[in-house]
Amino acid sequence: MKILFTCGGTAGHVNPAVALAQLFQARHPGCEVLFVGADGGMETRLVPKEGYPIQTVTITNFRRSLTPASVGHNLKTLLNMNKSKKQANAILDAFQPDLVVGTGGYASYPVVNAAAARGIPTAVHESNAVPGLTTKALSKVVDVVMVGFEESRSHYEDPSKVEVTGTPVRGDFFQYTRKEARAKLGLTDDRPLVLSVWGSLGAEEMNRQITDFIRLECENGTPWHHIHGAGRDYAQVRSALKEGNPSIDVREYIYDMPVVMAAADLVLCRAGASTISELTAIAKPSILVPSPNVVADHQTKNARVLEGAGGAVLLPESECSGEKLYQTAAAILGDKARREAMGAALRAMAVPDAAEQIYRTLTRLMERKPRK
Repeated sequence: MKILFTCGGTAGHVNPAVALAQLFQARHPGCEVLFVGADGGMETRLVPKEGYPIQTVTITNFRRSLTPASVGHNLKTLLNMNKSKKQANAILDAFQPDLVVGTGGYASYPVVNAAAARGIPTAVHESNAVPGLTTKALSKVVDVVMVGFEESRSHYEDPSKVEVTGTPVRGDFFQYTRKEARAKLGLTDDRPLVLSVWGSLGAEEMNRQITDFIRLECENGTPWHHIHGAGRDYAQVRSALKEGNPSIDVREYIYDMPVVMAAADLVLCRAGASTISELTAIAKPSILVPSPNVVADHQTKNARVLEGAGGAVLLPESECSGEKLYQTAAAILGDKARREAMGAALRAMAVPDAAEQIYRTLTRLMERKPRK
């Protein structure tokens, strides 16, 4: 069996593909896997770290602006599309996959499209609540579209082609109970734990706001424990706080995220695909502040799904402040019944065995439509 995964752009596109590759190889010894990404994309660094080979195609995005620079960029993208089509066909000729799966990112388009034209079984998985341009376009040619949430089904022209499988989450997120995780972190009292993180690189504006948030915590006698991942703004956050507090743990990077997430009672974060999948899978109430700097504002759309179900509070960055964050967090942490209801709403949405669901969907596809 040979499976080609194509993905890129963000870890939220790469991680599900890696989880699926691992599952297929565990179930089918000897299964060959190849990844395809975009030239220079972060996938060219992430995928080899997981032990998989990756090839690339030359592909860039389209910009919606009509500025001279954007028009020039889009003309280059049109030329790249022709080049990437030839590259995709060459990769398919050499690898001869039995199945091609796209999990998001511009690199997915030429490869999945070329595979579908050849009659190779094809599928796409969309981690975001609302499909991006690539998934939307490919949904018209693939055999199966897999999505993370039931609410996503309505965004596709042919809902009968859509299967709600959830999005795979790393197994170590399910390794600890809240009690076990708190013990591992050395939390010995009954105060709740707040986790805040704005992405692996941090976010300057939100780190400024969390600095004000922490000052308010200290002024109010630190009513809860707090772990914050500051990313590249770590030095500025530490210097702005001046005095340390044993209940507040500011880190440059949170290396033990599954433990910290399991222990947390409330999470303050962005609303990227991986994040909302993790929050949903382990049923963690959250305050979501979507990044305003992403294509098609998809983080806001993700956050609305969780908020609409009752599992999160959405705060646009433009309306957010350290004080607003603090007041919102205090209201949730002071209302145990509300937290429990938020957790229950997330559990109702979750697909805890998402990788297994996707594996079954893809296995059925290959049985129904073997490679020509």
